[in-house]
Amino acid sequence: MILTGVYMFAQNLLPLRRVCLWMATAILLIACGGEEFQDLRDFVRDAGADLRGQVDSPPEIRPYEPFIYENNASLPDPFKPRKQETKNAGGSGSGLNQPDFARPKQELEEFPLESMKMVGFLRKGSVANAVIRSSEGKLHRVKVGNYIGMNFGQITSITESELKIKEMVQDGAGDWSERLSSLQLVE
Repeated sequence: MILTGVYMFAQNLLPLRRVCLWMATAILLIACGGEEFQDLRDFVRDAGADLRGQVDSPPEIRPYEPFIYENNASLPDPFKPRKQETKNAGGSGSGLNQPDFARPKQELEEFPLESMKMVGFLRKGSVANAVIRSSEGKLHRVKVGNYIGMNFGQITSITESELKIKEMVQDGAGDWSERLSSLQLVE
């Protein structure tokens, strides 16, 4: 019975505690609303009072004047792609400046030129050889005249520090042209 009375008394105090907590919170909030930051509020209010925005007027829009292209001097049409002039080996003709498709492929022609590295130089008498490492890590000995790379590249010269290659590349129009490339000695 005493326990029941104590329990009932504690139950009646819970709403009283809540009311006291709410009142204390309200009193604290009212106390914080004083004039402590009044100078800051005055600055914010007065800071933009004298400012007036100015926007420049937009620039004058001139009407479009079309240009008429007159081909009086037999100039090329600027809206059509131009072909690069290529050097043909024996004069004009599309079949003269192209790689030899009938010759058998050499081993280093299956790798892109960018994936190979020149790692050595050998000279036996007057014949210079270069040592090439393929992308597989395998070493190959090459000399002037060997083919290398996937663009029909033929070795034109070998020095102690460089391997020069003449490649044949095809453009979008189907014409073949020469491109010079090189591999530098990697130490």
